[in-house]
Amino acid sequence: MSEISIVFVTAGNEEEAAKIGRTLVEERLGACANIVPRIRSIYRWKGEIYDEQECLIIIKTRTSLFHALEKRVKELHSYEVPEIVSFPVARGLPQYIEWVLGETAG
Repeated sequence: MSEISIVFVTAGNEEEAAKIGRTLVEERLGACANIVPRIRSIYRWKGEIYDEQECLIIIKTRTSLFHALEKRVKELHSYEVPEIVSFPVARGLPQYIEWVLGETAG
């Protein structure tokens, strides 16, 4: 299993995205949270098609912290079912991997 993962979370606006990202970094559940503003999301929810503006939060974390991170995002998020998906990092600059590991709870 990969030691670190990238987690994607969408949010309805930059303020909520920043609150989630900052909290995760402060609590050492993520080493870094990048916020990509103004993404366009087209999706089906409860039988209707939506076309909405959202923000994407890209979080770098230890793979072992995913469940704690997921729980915290659900507590902070306004969505009934937030997008929280994780991708293992297959390779990376060794110094960057070490930095992520050093900045997250071990």
